[in-house]
Amino acid sequence: MSQTVDRALSILPLLAEGPADLGKVADRLGVHKSTALRLLRTLHEHGLVHRQADQRYRLGARLFALAQEAVENLDVREIAHPHLVALNDRCGHTVHLAVHEEHEVLYIDKVESRYPVRMYSRIGKPVATTVAAVAKLILADLPEAERRTLAERLDYPQYTPRSTPNAAAFLKELALVREQGWATDLGGHEESINCVAAPVRGPDGRVVAAMSVSAPNVVVTAEELLALLPLVRRTADAISREYSGSAPVPAEQAPTQ
Repeated sequence: MSQTVDRALSILPLLAEGPADLGKVADRLGVHKSTALRLLRTLHEHGLVHRQADQRYRLGARLFALAQEAVENLDVREIAHPHLVALNDRCGHTVHLAVHEEHEVLYIDKVESRYPVRMYSRIGKPVATTVAAVAKLILADLPEAERRTLAERLDYPQYTPRSTPNAAAFLKELALVREQGWATDLGGHEESINCVAAPVRGPDGRVVAAMSVSAPNVVVTAEELLALLPLVRRTADAISREYSGSAPVPAEQAPTQ
């Protein structure tokens, strides 16, 4: 039975490459055509594969529906939280997780710093869109037309002399973030607070959330915080793999700096 299941599941990645006829499926599995046909018929009955008019098989609509339902039911906060705690244990600084909801970027999780100087951010609170590192990562992943429309619609509060001044500067920053795959806020919201962030990606490679490490200048310098970037990115990658269902990395085994 396990061999039959294994063979049936092996058909799916084959068809992901494109439609295939019975002979190709049988050859790839190393079985007789009659065996391949039985497997294909079973998958077809469950809507996982579809037989075309030219007698070739492709992935079925039911498979895509199941995948979409699974993604929609994933809780990125639940998956990410152990990794955020592990990162906080290693670096000691405040760790945030943020998502894009209802035209705002919101914090959905926070692990407090072990140091006495704390940040005033709260779970459920919108971030400062034009300067926050997590917002830059999430918005940089939007299609270009959406980025431009959004940039023109936003206000640009001058929280500090380092705040993003206007739409042109914001679009330039988003383009850089999109290219490099990480973001910073070095005194853009509060002069004394620095932040580095990395994206959490879903199965399709799109950014579904962003996580960050933040710390005040009195605890670490901006340069010292930037030195944590490789660790932050590896943690985000571990969350992405688990969220996407590929080779999950337990938080206690997440790579150290």
